[in-house]
Amino acid sequence: MTDDKSPNKLLLGHSPDPDDAFMFYGLATGRVDSGRWRFEHILQDIQTLNERAMRGELHITAISIHAYPYVAGRYALTNCGSSMGDGYGPMVVARRPMDVAALKGKRIAVPGHMTTAFLALNLLLGKDSFQHEVVMFDQILAHVADGKADAGLIIHEGQLTYQNNKLHCVVDLGVWWTELTGLPLPLGGNTIRRDLGERNMHEIAGIIKDSIQYSLDHRAEAVQHAMQYARDMNQSLADRFVGMYVNQWTLDYGDTGREAIRELLRRGHAAGLVPDPGRIDFV
Repeated sequence: MTDDKSPNKLLLGHSPDPDDAFMFYGLATGRVDSGRWRFEHILQDIQTLNERAMRGELHITAISIHAYPYVAGRYALTNCGSSMGDGYGPMVVARRPMDVAALKGKRIAVPGHMTTAFLALNLLLGKDSFQHEVVMFDQILAHVADGKADAGLIIHEGQLTYQNNKLHCVVDLGVWWTELTGLPLPLGGNTIRRDLGERNMHEIAGIIKDSIQYSLDHRAEAVQHAMQYARDMNQSLADRFVGMYVNQWTLDYGDTGREAIRELLRRGHAAGLVPDPGRIDFV
């Protein structure tokens, strides 16, 4: 059932970012009872976690929603643990103001082929309508400011700090998506391996939800814990960032959040950008 000698040890993958650190604070510090399960936290960037999910290496892992159709046969989505852009989201920034249409044909630095930000940008501009290069997400602002790309697709805290690099927002993909569909933009989620079995999947997902609830109930101390991953952010900015991506959507997608995922992947499949995920299972 697991890849470890202990049948109750689970490999839990998430990114070393303030929002994920906040989410798993209760579990990582032992403040939430993990029952018969023992979690080993694997901290890696989301592109790496997407790739590991395709190989089925982790029992539970954060994943870009863009990547989910590629792993749907092996993983189900958990109802808890999502990062939703509710009227905000990844941005394209440039050294000077420009219209969205001017991005076509430009060289854009992106944080990874499997990120949901990259899927949304392709839906906005059209498949193969721009050049791109993959740059680590925390280096994109400097990359664009230094003139190494015409624009950059930014995720995580860059959405709050890009002006420090004297850059301009060309488009906020979360705003664009909500205007287009009336739905929040589902950026990331948690997945759980199907071979754990239905009962275990539900039990484990419940423990993760308990950890998220604990952090929301003990916000100040959970934010303080998350500060160790708050690259160049003060506590006020980190608290704002956490609030953007750990909230009521994170406890449960709800019907609206689940529909947002289906709609994003429907549009992605229709545009030839992702495989058909089939029926999307939530635990």
